[in-house]
Amino acid sequence: MSKKVAFITGAGQGIGEAIALRLAQDGFIVACADLNIETAQLVKEKIINQGGNAVAIQVDVAKREDVFQAIQKTLDLCGDLNVVVNNAGIAPIMPIEAVTPEIYQKTMDINIGGVLWGIQAAVEIFKKLGHGGKIISASSQAGQVGNPELSVYGATKFAVRGITQTAAKELAPLGITVNAYCPGIVDTPMMRKVAQDLADLSNESFEWGMQQFAQNITLKRISKPEDVAACVSFLSGPDSDYITGQAIIVDGGMVFN
Repeated sequence: MSKKVAFITGAGQGIGEAIALRLAQDGFIVACADLNIETAQLVKEKIINQGGNAVAIQVDVAKREDVFQAIQKTLDLCGDLNVVVNNAGIAPIMPIEAVTPEIYQKTMDINIGGVLWGIQAAVEIFKKLGHGGKIISASSQAGQVGNPELSVYGATKFAVRGITQTAAKELAPLGITVNAYCPGIVDTPMMRKVAQDLADLSNESFEWGMQQFAQNITLKRISKPEDVAACVSFLSGPDSDYITGQAIIVDGGMVFN
């Protein structure tokens, strides 16, 4: 895989950073894309210091033109494109009656729009290059079952599963596989914020907030970003060539299908 190129959104922290580090370890040239270019640069430098190859690219996944430009820039800088990971997302937490039009629109634009535009841009480049590729997007355990206080977030992650299935069927003739990964409770800055928001709403401690999400995990531990990155590594490599249209759950045993 030493000459393959992977583009990852939300690569500046959390799961996205772990995915970037893992794919660099797997031999990919990694385009670390993030709205926060400073954190993307830090991850790029970490990869280079570990002997890998990476570039940092700023992108606002809610803007279609921005995503297309970022993926074209990846091609310009790296010379190829083989894997696109639509990882960026936000997770507002609140009772369903507290959802505002602004929160709804922002979450939809980032969590669904970012996936849809990422797929479109990937297909454009794969066609231009004359080869297939792999598109991998972030769904969630909350995209498998509904969770209290996560109505809008859950809706977007259910939508990612639907887009993944549709795109897999449409793009198979082009040699493109499309899959999703569904993390559970992962120890990331975003998850810690979700837990803190829930705790604040309930006048409880941060630890109480984390436990509300973790209490039903079969393996009895909150996952690390590296657990999710391992799944994305599999979906990015040749061992998953016969897998498409799937949403693989990486939650320690919270949801069973």
